Amino acid sequence: MGEPVTKEILSLEELEASAGVRTGRKHILSILVENKPGVLTRIAGLFARRGFNIDTLAVGPTDDPTLSRITLTLDGAMHPIDQVTKQLHKLVNVIKIRDLEPSETVARELALFKISADAGTRAEVMQMVEIFRGKIIDVSRRSVIVEVTGSWEKIEAFERMVRPFGLIEMARTGEIAIARGRGET
Repeated sequence: MGEPVTKEILSLEELEASAGVRTGRKHILSILVENKPGVLTRIAGLFARRGFNIDTLAVGPTDDPTLSRITLTLDGAMHPIDQVTKQLHKLVNVIKIRDLEPSETVARELALFKISADAGTRAEVMQMVEIFRGKIIDVSRRSVIVEVTGSWEKIEAFERMVRPFGLIEMARTGEIAIARGRGET
């Protein structure tokens, strides 16, 4: 039995797309919705039916107790996002949708890290926390819990730096975002 042969040369874009690698623009959607049961389920279901993978999802109240803001991030390379946003607008409980431009947006994520830190490594871990402007929020004999707030990249970098010490546990919120400057929400 012979080995399979590729008849044509694939471009890098085609190869990345076939492998499911992130290739497109990161979309940050800010969705203002009525604060009612089932709204999040309907929105997440709409993305799932269209084949989108939601990278992060955060929901919280706004200054108006009858409204909530859903912030979700996803990779828009594989599917055009326009169709989904049009369908989101049709949902009864959706008030407003904004596809925030990453360069014009302030986005932050909160992460908690439980890191192995005995007497021998604690000073080094604390120095790492200080460099990343994190905050130690709990200390035990064998570990510390650290809070880090910042961009997705900052959280990822901190995780890479503390893994060698022994990352026991980690929890992340997903990004929340707001457009820069004065304007509509």
